[in-house]
Formats: sequence, structure tokens, C-alpha cells
Amino acid sequence: MRALRILAGPRARAHVARHGLRAADIRAVPAAAGGPKGLILNPLDRFLFGHWLTGPGPSVHLAGASIGAWRLACACLPDADAALARLAEDYIAESYAPPTGERQSARNISARFAALLEAQLDGRQAELLAHPRLRLHVLTSRGRHLLRRERPGITHAGYLAAFGCNLLSRRALGLWLERVVFSDPREALPLTLSDLPTRRVALTPANLQPSIVGSGSIPFWLEAVHDIEGAPRGAYWDGGITDYHLHWPWQQIAAQPDSAGLVLYPHFQSRLVPGWLDKALRWRHRPTPALDNLVVLAPSPAWIATLPGAKLPDRQDFKVWQHDVASRMRAWRTAVAESRRLADEFAQWLDDGCPADRVEALESDSP
Repeated sequence: MRALRILAGPRARAHVARHGLRAADIRAVPAAAGGPKGLILNPLDRFLFGHWLTGPGPSVHLAGASIGAWRLACACLPDADAALARLAEDYIAESYAPPTGERQSARNISARFAALLEAQLDGRQAELLAHPRLRLHVLTSRGRHLLRRERPGITHAGYLAAFGCNLLSRRALGLWLERVVFSDPREALPLTLSDLPTRRVALTPANLQPSIVGSGSIPFWLEAVHDIEGAPRGAYWDGGITDYHLHWPWQQIAAQPDSAGLVLYPHFQSRLVPGWLDKALRWRHRPTPALDNLVVLAPSPAWIATLPGAKLPDRQDFKVWQHDVASRMRAWRTAVAESRRLADEFAQWLDDGCPADRVEALESDSP
């Protein structure tokens, strides 16, 4: 039984069949929101950013939301392998227990998350933003109208309205939330996003940490981050609300003399869901021509069934094991240890010359 599935859009699949896959072929790496599910990609991240993508080559754009933004920020540190290993252990070991005598609250969870990130970055923001090859882009969702500030009751009403509008049309979600991309100022994203209202803000050492905290601020679980430096005033929430799995027009990334213009997507599932509110709207999960140049690395369902609980780690585990934190930590550490197979199988596929028969078709609507 193989743990790793390698799927590709038609353009990417044709390139791999003819030329294999080189690190220099990659121009972008997305990273999805999804909370603890992202832990399963940790060994694969460590291989990609700590070893495979470390040599010279064209710039690589890293775009992530929520835990994806945290993963990619660690990838931009000079010691990416060690930084990513620490991310996994810190994420697993954090119980988010409230201070003695207090009830659990979104404020407490936000404070703990911010503290974890501060300890990880440890004043290295400028160093992270100076990476010679990687360009970081952090995704957030900025509230509009009823959601422009986080307020009891009003915020609930705003998200109810956003849910209803999104059900009618994904574009209508833009009435309530706009995508704000905090981007490496050295180089813009090499594609145009027009599905939702979108703003771009320059990443700086001052706003790097607040933007990542905002990107991971799940409504009602964490507090929104307000008025991030250098960005429009307002409430910033989880980037996964607007961009859960970053189903973007990646096909706009053109091949160049030094790169095939491919997008490598380590993902915890084979489907790409546009926004968090689209999870139940299965008709929005289908592949499109936007994904023609994607190579997706995803765990196989059969392998997932061998993990503790026969599933990926997820946010509900905090509730299921709230009175047995040690068991949750043990289950998550086991899942991360087992996911070493994903990295090993990808490395072996590269060493074997990228045999095309291992690559499954990521079907699209291309003619």
C-alpha cells in the first residue's frame, strides 16, 4: 500500500512525462488552511523546504492561509527543517488550557497562538523576509459591513449573512469579506485574483506576525486581529474563509526559460475546496482548467485509515480529548511519525526518475 498519491493537471502531467520534475520547475507552493490536518504534511514540508528547494533557481511564491501560512513562514527561515520540526512539536504540545480559575475563551486561545508564533519567529522576521529564493504571501479575510469589527451578536449576524450569500454565489461572499494578501514586497504574485475583492499589503517585520495570527483566527474560536500595521483598518480573520484550499487561477503562471511554471501543492486531500464555507457545496470542489499546471501530493485514503482513529488529526480532537490531553498528543505524534512515508515516497519517486505511471490525472474542464 502506497501512502502518497501524486496527481497532476494535464499541463503538469505532460511535462512530468517528458522531462520529469526538477526543483527549478516549481514557481509556487500553496498551503491550505485546515488546522491540525496540516501536521500530516510536516515531514514532506521538511524535505521540500529543508532539502529539495534549497538550491539556486527562480523565485518560488509561497501562498498560505491559517496553519498553511505558519508552515510557509517557517519554510522561509534559514534552518527550515528545524523550524518546521519545531512547529509540529509546538502545535502538538499546546493544550490551550485557560489560566487557573478562568473559563476557556477565544481571547485565551488567541493569546496562546500569538505566543507560540512569537517564540518561533523570535525576532527573525527580517531574516525570513530576506530569503534569497522564497517569496511569502499570507492570506487573511478582512470583514466588511457588519464584519468590519468583531462585536458580540453582530459578528454572528454578519457571518450568517456571509454564509447565505456564499450559498447563492461565491462572488457574493465578497459583499462581506475581502481577501487581503500580505505579500513579500520584492515580488508580486505572478497571477491576478479577480473572484473576490482583493487587496495587497506589503509584508514587513512589523506586520508579519500579526498577519499570520489573523490568518489563523477562526471566527468564534479565536479573536479577530484588528488594524494590522500598514493595512486597511478593520477585523482580520482566518484566510481560509475566503481561500480554504487556494483554488486560484494557477494556470496564469507561465513557463519561463528557467522554469516550467509548475505549482507544487502538498495537500492533506486530493480535492481543492475554494472557501471554508464551500465545504458542503461539493459541486464547487471539481477540478477546473485553473489547476492544469498543478502537481498535488496527497495522502491516500487507504493509508489514512491506518492512522490513529483511522483519520487525519483535526480540530475536534481538542474536544474529544479535552480531559485526556496526553492521549491526543500521543495520537498526533504517531500520525506525524507515520507521515514520514509521504516524504520518503516522494523522494524515492524523484530518485527513480519520476515515472509517469505513478502520476494520476487531475481531471479538468480543458477542451
